[in-house]
Amino acid sequence: MQEALRLARQAEVAGEVPVGAVVVKDGVIIGRGFNQPISAHDPTAHAEIMAMREAAHALKNYRLTDAVLYVTLEPCSMCAGAMVHARIKRLVFGAPDPRAGAAGSVFNLLQAPALNHRVAITTGVLIEPCAELLKRFFAERR
Repeated sequence: MQEALRLARQAEVAGEVPVGAVVVKDGVIIGRGFNQPISAHDPTAHAEIMAMREAAHALKNYRLTDAVLYVTLEPCSMCAGAMVHARIKRLVFGAPDPRAGAAGSVFNLLQAPALNHRVAITTGVLIEPCAELLKRFFAERR
């Protein structure tokens, strides 16, 4: 999660919402990402998507079976859906997202019984620094 926080700070420097993510398999980081939708002109360029893209390229496989995704903010429905399709084993996130969180805050897409894969969820890891980074970012914008 420390690497995800470092990436979130990189997003902040770039003027993006400070969210960072890493994908880990067998104890090794195989994908890194931070929010880039503004600079990339891409609405799908969320930290989780960028990290999963890099991980999939590293493995030469779109299935990220047995991988763990660490992210500083609870994923949205787009990112949660991508995790299900990629067969991510576990999600670990820092701060909850009470407005758009799809891992339990608004709804839980990652463990929906109607879907063909479920992702285990661990919440609140390094919640204070993850939440503080976001609070500070949005306070400065207001």
